[in-house]
Amino acid sequence: MTVFGFHASHEQVDPRRLLADVQAAERAGFGAAMCSDHLAPWSRRQGHSGFAWSWLGAALATTGLRLGVVTAPGQRYHPAIIAQASATLAQMFPGRFWMAPGSGENLNEHVTGEPWPDKEHRQRRLEESVEVIRRLHRGETVTHRGHVTVEHARVWDTPPEPVPLIAPAITRRTAVRAAGWADGLITVNQPVDTLRELLDAYRSHGGRGPAALQVHLSWAPTRPEAERIAMDQWQSNVLPPPRCWDLALPEDFEAATAGAGPEDVGGAVNVSADLDQHVDWLAEYAALGFDEVYLHFVGQDQGPFLEAFGAAVLPVLATASASASAGADAGASTGTAWAPPAGEPAP
Repeated sequence: MTVFGFHASHEQVDPRRLLADVQAAERAGFGAAMCSDHLAPWSRRQGHSGFAWSWLGAALATTGLRLGVVTAPGQRYHPAIIAQASATLAQMFPGRFWMAPGSGENLNEHVTGEPWPDKEHRQRRLEESVEVIRRLHRGETVTHRGHVTVEHARVWDTPPEPVPLIAPAITRRTAVRAAGWADGLITVNQPVDTLRELLDAYRSHGGRGPAALQVHLSWAPTRPEAERIAMDQWQSNVLPPPRCWDLALPEDFEAATAGAGPEDVGGAVNVSADLDQHVDWLAEYAALGFDEVYLHFVGQDQGPFLEAFGAAVLPVLATASASASAGADAGASTGTAWAPPAGEPAP
């Protein structure tokens, strides 16, 4: 059964208000939450970027939700610091915390003054950081020299169970590589065929654990207002990799996307005033095989979105997900094998 969660956007909402938003999301019926760990927003219009790790402690303490964070060990953060921070949250809130360590973005990492490495260097640095974090979580004293340097580090308060390390991946190549180390996969909304290929690449190369999807969306009572919100807040976020990884400042993103229009933003954000259309989009994503789908309303005022989706979207999705799960269980209990629709090859 698919879990539908809430994405808390630190880049767009101040941390005090965002804490109230995640509490409201739980009341509205969202089953989990996640956030991204940014030092800077993507644009000056977004205008926020609270410290995710402080906020996570408050959010876990004041809700019953399971929460996760996308973060980047290796440059702005030493992996021993991420190991300690994540171990503390996992010990305080057993079974309710996960993190998705990624290779990072220059937008957040340039502040150290170190050169911004190429993608292969960043990927190797990430994989070494993941191994260091796992060893520290097991209570080992770690010395390591490579793309990261660790000298006799130990985390004294270790997690009671391993912290799930979920791999962020947008491309098939990253998904294949992540299959070797990750406890799950998380990506963002893309064309359905692309998402299907991404999931298949991860699973077919031995990838284990849950698959999660973050969905950028804009809803308002009217289509023009939904488009206005998306343009105002997400125009700066339409650059494809690797350019979006390499720019350093919000002003750089603004300049690079100055000519982007509603059609460009509509390729990154599901924009509609029709709640049924959002149900259809989200149900289609779930049907691809995503275990968790996190809804990111790209506006800054989360209240109307939470109220509308809590009343008219989440209940429909929950019913559909429960029916699909019951059907799958029934097929398994009777020994019925899955068969592809006519005209499609068997996997």
